[in-house]
Amino acid sequence: MIFRFDCCGVRHHRTRKTLTHDQILITSALPYVNGVEHLGNLVGSLLPADVHARFRRQTGCDMLFICATDEHGTPAELGAIEAGQDVRAFCDAQHAVQADIYRRFGLSFDHFGRTSSPYNHALTQHFYRRLDDAGLIEARTSQQVFSPADRRFLPDRYVLGTCPHCGDAGARGDQCDHCGTLLDPPDLIDPRSALSGDRALEIRDSRHLYLRQVELVDSIGAWIDSRTGWPPFVVSTAKGWLNAELRDRCITRDLAWGIAVPRDGFDGKVFYVWFDAPIGYIASTQEWADAAPGRDWRQWWWQADDVSYIQFLGKDNIPFHTVSFPATLIGSGEPWKTADVIKDSTG
Repeated sequence: MIFRFDCCGVRHHRTRKTLTHDQILITSALPYVNGVEHLGNLVGSLLPADVHARFRRQTGCDMLFICATDEHGTPAELGAIEAGQDVRAFCDAQHAVQADIYRRFGLSFDHFGRTSSPYNHALTQHFYRRLDDAGLIEARTSQQVFSPADRRFLPDRYVLGTCPHCGDAGARGDQCDHCGTLLDPPDLIDPRSALSGDRALEIRDSRHLYLRQVELVDSIGAWIDSRTGWPPFVVSTAKGWLNAELRDRCITRDLAWGIAVPRDGFDGKVFYVWFDAPIGYIASTQEWADAAPGRDWRQWWWQADDVSYIQFLGKDNIPFHTVSFPATLIGSGEPWKTADVIKDSTG
């Protein structure tokens, strides 16, 4: 017997059916909701995933191809500000634009969902509670960038500056795209606000929640070692980040748009987009399953040892998909399906 959590958090018990065909689950990196002008997602992950999905269908496999728009975090807020729209209205419109583009390109998604869906809100909060119950969530007072001109904290991509590792002047507060190093906004040299250009930034204390990834190093390392078929670059990046750079990760942000944190004292904060976005793969599968009778998302994600799960993504997504997302799944203590093969844009 296995159980599912629906969008209301209710358990449903059912016996998982046995399938006669090989099962292949394919997901592609989630395109930012405001990223329609970029072909990188299409060429680097969406198109290769689609080609592989079509091949698997032709071989007679029981195949599921899932993707979604990534709708939370600073990219969505900044896009809405630039467009002069409410962020929800902006995401509604942009999701429709992207879905239409991919339809016209002929991409064969079984479902193209949204990380802002009620399914993803419920499931992200479920994972948070599981991790918290396991002692893997810790509240800490951390230093955050505050802009007097903007009169607000500036999380992640609201802060631009110079990377302290490679010296690239176009680094963001969450990551340097030039060298691939994950960052926090206070790490940047000569930081400025992405909203106003304000350089008179201050460092102030703010209370946030951290996922204690360091406690999961051995478990994640064993999981990586158990995988086969990963490109060498993916393996080296994952092990390099795990062994040399892994640290506990802040999973909340001072933002208005996102998934609310179900914890006393954290009103007005939301989960970090890179915490909730990969969970959107599962949530979108739940939404797909509920759209028609006879579908069961659990056969793909819950105790799914007979499923081969292949992820297609860009190289800048590797640390999140080889360490952070597995940390969420493994740390939950539940039998979620993890990736068997990860294919990135380098090979």
